[in-house]
Amino acid sequence: MDFGPVKFFIARHFGFCFGVENAIEISYKALEENQDKRVFLLSQMIHNQEVNKDLTEKGIQFIMDTDGSFFIPWEELTADDIVIIPAFGTTLEIESRLAEIGIQVKQYNTTCPFVEKVWKRSEKLGRQDHTIIIHGKYNHEETRATFSHSANNAPSVIVKNMEEAQTLGKVITGELSKEVFFSTFAGKYTHGFDPSTHFNKVGVVNQTTMLATETQAIADHIKQVMISLYGDSYTEHVADTRDTLCYATNDNQDATYGLLEESADLAIVVGGYNSSNTSHIVELCEQKFPTYFINSAREIASHSLIHHFNYHQKERIHTHNWLPENPKIILTSGASCPDTLVDEVMLKILEYFPEATKVDELFEQMEIE
Repeated sequence: MDFGPVKFFIARHFGFCFGVENAIEISYKALEENQDKRVFLLSQMIHNQEVNKDLTEKGIQFIMDTDGSFFIPWEELTADDIVIIPAFGTTLEIESRLAEIGIQVKQYNTTCPFVEKVWKRSEKLGRQDHTIIIHGKYNHEETRATFSHSANNAPSVIVKNMEEAQTLGKVITGELSKEVFFSTFAGKYTHGFDPSTHFNKVGVVNQTTMLATETQAIADHIKQVMISLYGDSYTEHVADTRDTLCYATNDNQDATYGLLEESADLAIVVGGYNSSNTSHIVELCEQKFPTYFINSAREIASHSLIHHFNYHQKERIHTHNWLPENPKIILTSGASCPDTLVDEVMLKILEYFPEATKVDELFEQMEIE
């Protein structure tokens, strides 16, 4: 989008996915249908503070934070209350606890279909005596939920990245001991896990918001480990689980790779600071451009000052002189970010270029072309 003194390269695919849109619609439906009742969200609907703020302003209360710490104890809930399960899903233990209270868990369950697909794949693998290797962040709500469902059917272990996958591979081949496994993956494997027997057959699934290329690389690495152990019969020991990758996460990430081919001065990624899929888009953009991770247009203080988030250090930072003259700007967002927030960022930047083509005029030119 060429406005004259400033150009924007917009990702061909960004913003809300089906799962997020569906979750938000169900949440508003729950509010409309239960105006005489208390309506709770188990935890954040999605990792976007603007969406969550809007929901709370409309009357929804959060039971716990993203780490599982309680704002409202179970004892304060009653069977008359409405509890919405967020798009990440939840653990079987929490479902059981809500059912004991008398709350209808399935009534407003917004779990993303692609998350449920991972659970179903894990269940199938478990029935076939596979151990489940979950690529994810062990303290993320979705990974905690997936681990719970997976553990119900099979021995399971969580790996965060390729480094941990390589350590796991050496445990599988016997290069590293059981003790190394238990110390490295403490709190990330199922009760009774035995590295000497439970890695005979494995399958890799993922937290759907992880970097898809990393999940595939981890799966490929585990496959090579099995080839080294079993030769041509490796297919009996490792499952092909590429079908568990989320299409929306893939599309957003593929679109970001497309942006990396452009010649630009900087990149702006809009999304919640605790959003996993957004942080991976930031990670990709950082490979080529100075990248500013912001949650809304409010973080842009002026043409010479921007507040943004360093997801590596988990801290908000400030950069001066961030906007050059006649800039070319990459602009995209994560799957949990409303498109309106991206629009607001673009419009805020355009305010600093009064001679720029007006938005309506540019759209008219684009339609004519």
